[in-house]
Amino acid sequence: MYKRFSAIMFPILLVALIGTGVWGYRENQEKNSILIKAENQYQRAFHDLSFNVDKLQTELGNTLAVNRASNGLFKKNLANVWRLTSQAQSDINQLPLTLLPFNKTEEFLAHMSNFAFQTSVRDLSKEPLTDDEKKTLSVLYDRSKEINNSLREVQGKVLANNLRWMDVEVALASENNKLDNTIIDGFRMVDKKVSGYPEINWGPAAESMNTVRNFQALSGSEASMEEIKQKAAQFIGMDDPGRLAVVENGTGTDFNTYSVSGKKPDTGHEVHMDFTKKGGQLYWYMSPRDVTSKVLDERGARDAAAQFLDEHGYKDMTAVSYDEYQNVASITMAARENNVIVYPKKIIVRVALDNGEVIGLQAADYIHENREQPIPEPGMKLEEARKMLNPDFKLTSQNLAVIKNDLKKNTLCYQFNGSLNGNQYRIYINANTGQEEKIETVKPGENQTGG
Repeated sequence: MYKRFSAIMFPILLVALIGTGVWGYRENQEKNSILIKAENQYQRAFHDLSFNVDKLQTELGNTLAVNRASNGLFKKNLANVWRLTSQAQSDINQLPLTLLPFNKTEEFLAHMSNFAFQTSVRDLSKEPLTDDEKKTLSVLYDRSKEINNSLREVQGKVLANNLRWMDVEVALASENNKLDNTIIDGFRMVDKKVSGYPEINWGPAAESMNTVRNFQALSGSEASMEEIKQKAAQFIGMDDPGRLAVVENGTGTDFNTYSVSGKKPDTGHEVHMDFTKKGGQLYWYMSPRDVTSKVLDERGARDAAAQFLDEHGYKDMTAVSYDEYQNVASITMAARENNVIVYPKKIIVRVALDNGEVIGLQAADYIHENREQPIPEPGMKLEEARKMLNPDFKLTSQNLAVIKNDLKKNTLCYQFNGSLNGNQYRIYINANTGQEEKIETVKPGENQTGG
């Protein structure tokens, strides 16, 4: 009996053991494959970073060598500086440095990118380089040379000792504060050097692009917790504000907010909101839930979003873009002032397509742009601006709009909607200069006219 049982079970157990071994081997192979792939990506990004910073130094040297700052070669060199700094920033973002202080170097590259860009797009025959800007270019060359040499040292050690970036990721994730890693030490050294540099005069245009939004620039006085409770309760239609929980964030900083949480009185769904302490303005609102069916079409969703905003004090908003995912519509609504669409002053509204409930709202752009800024009269007539279009462009509609140009300045434009070669476009012509400021491709199903 026992022999018969053993004879039956032994092959079964053997097959199971072999299967487990094969499964374990495959799992190990897949894991190693993933680790090798990640390591290769990190190595590629690091060596690309070293290469781009090296090219950046060369390009800055070429820019300084150009005799006349108004000629095309100078602008071309600056455009290459902008391109290379952008690529270097992208390379840094692909490395596992999120837990490592490297922000000074990233900030330096961002400032350099903005300086090169705003200078390259400027008409240098009318606005030549100032003495300060010439000095800034020379300083940038010297500092890029230092950063390049430091990165080369790190790169040399990586290649000589076959160092792995996966070890960096493990070391950064470790709770051990005494990190001993050549790559980490090298990047810390680079950032320490950059943080020790004296301040650079980037010029007013570049500084405007580098400006970080904060809440201290908002109008109004500081709101108390009790005032925020009242505002939040009113926003969701709750009679008793005491049922809401409020906590303060970022005390003593320029990003001081209140976070509010509770449950909607009509549905019982969770609600989360953030208000700015300065001015007590709603920054974002969220009441997430599963949306398992779709009843509303695009028009119905847009109507629901417009009605919600109107009821909550956001008047004269018009839909300018529409996206849909998993039965939830994401609609961008921009302000309309005197029949001019103000794109920077926008709110993103998330609408559940089963019943039209607004389950999310992002008002960051709206509150930062909600200032008294009178819209000027256009300097050129509509007919003049229309002549700037491609003759083959089939125009369907037009209107005035305010957009942010490449220098992040609010600019009055004529917006022309139409098609060319089977594609739909929005073309923005500067209403004062006639220059093409921006061209956007309109996705199928997206509202083309912006309202």
